[in-house]
Amino acid sequence: MSHLVEKTEDGKRVSPSLPEGVKNYLIDIDGTICDDIPNEEPERMTNAKLYPDALKTLNGWYDKGHQITFFSSRLEEHREVTEAWLKENGFKYHSLLLEKPRGGNYHWVDNHIVRATRFDGKFTELVEKEVSIQVFEP
Repeated sequence: MSHLVEKTEDGKRVSPSLPEGVKNYLIDIDGTICDDIPNEEPERMTNAKLYPDALKTLNGWYDKGHQITFFSSRLEEHREVTEAWLKENGFKYHSLLLEKPRGGNYHWVDNHIVRATRFDGKFTELVEKEVSIQVFEP
């Protein structure tokens, strides 16, 4: 996928942005697309039960041109078993990032637009909703 090259007024390059309408989906694995398996029980990773609609939803986003990155607290030593499981279950994706901090309560600070969607048990259509968020004081 080609990224748009952006420059400041003085001609300096800045980080690329995706084309309008294309999203970077960062998808957790354990407890989001399959059984919630802790790193302390890696033997369970080979036969994790797939959550309903995860494959259909995520592959649909991929097919529409969105970027799919699996982002997991699994350790680098779990990469091979994780990639094999994703392949065996038919997931289409662009990359796999491991060693996400454990424990939840994530607060992502970035200079790009960030939207968070908490997985609550099933994949359905995403809808717009007004919520309260924390922002930096002006």
